[in-house]
Amino acid sequence: MVHAGTVLISAIKFATKVAGGGKLLFLPTFLAALAYYNYDLYDPENRLVNEKNLRAEYDFIVVGGGSAGAVVANRLSANPEWNVLLLEAGGHESEITDVPAISLYLHGSKYDWKYKTQPDSSACQAMKGNRCCWTRGKVIGGSSVLNTMLYVRGNKRDYDNWERMGNPGWGFEDVLPYFKKSQDQRNPYLAKNTRYHATGGYLTVQDSPWNTPLGIAFLQAGEEMGYEIRDTNSEIQTGYGLYQFTMRRGYRCSSSKAFLQPIRLRRNLHVALWSHVTKVLIDPDSKRAYGVEFERDGRRRVALAKREVILSAGAINSPQLLMLSGVGPEEHLRSINIPVIHHLPWRW
Repeated sequence: MVHAGTVLISAIKFATKVAGGGKLLFLPTFLAALAYYNYDLYDPENRLVNEKNLRAEYDFIVVGGGSAGAVVANRLSANPEWNVLLLEAGGHESEITDVPAISLYLHGSKYDWKYKTQPDSSACQAMKGNRCCWTRGKVIGGSSVLNTMLYVRGNKRDYDNWERMGNPGWGFEDVLPYFKKSQDQRNPYLAKNTRYHATGGYLTVQDSPWNTPLGIAFLQAGEEMGYEIRDTNSEIQTGYGLYQFTMRRGYRCSSSKAFLQPIRLRRNLHVALWSHVTKVLIDPDSKRAYGVEFERDGRRRVALAKREVILSAGAINSPQLLMLSGVGPEEHLRSINIPVIHHLPWRW
């Protein structure tokens, strides 16, 4: 009874705060909060194990368990001869993050790093102080826990341009097999197009279970003007179409749910949550990364890597971590008393 009362009171307080005086908003917010607080106290069987007893040394250390880091940890630990440590600054997902319709409520929450842009007179003009919020996931699964779940691979020419710029292996024909390998396409019509789609992968992709009348009206208008309805992840992207989503049976399918939960029992993979990496340890002579420093439970810790340290902390945190480790613009690092390991100038 104590547990039930605690959950109920917490849910009412949260819903009242979010909904304010809005009666229509209170009920769905209350139900989501009720699920969240109940979920947070009872550990589901498929929740990732937050490993407490870490080894002193691993073959690979992956920094950041987000959209890419979860995939990297999955692939590396597929080799049973390699021991892999995945360090994530945030904590677990919850049932409230599973609900697609309330993803925007997660922005600015404990699952978000809560970054803001610098004041700029030419940008963010509708925002206070000309500053925009830059949402980044601080949770296992990263920003795939906060986004709107649209599954869009991008245009073929973008990848081909990467290859022409001197990046062999990044052309569209090179990356397409990996898109297909990761995908579990739930639309049977699209799954027949085996040139671009596949089933059986870790990441579930499906149609939205409900489309608004306005969305249907846009499709009808496009057809009346002579445009075809397109699959946005196939050969031709000019036209009208409905997006697909990284959802599974109506729930968000984050990178953690897709790539980590199915392998959570691998003995050679340790996942450490609430573990904020503050520095990559780099040998100043060989310039080889051999470990990381991180904070966990209020204590500074060190983990060593026999093979590689892989930075997958996101577009903001990865370059920040490199600079904290002595890799960055020499003049800037010296101005804030960070010993320079390698001069790496900013490029625009």
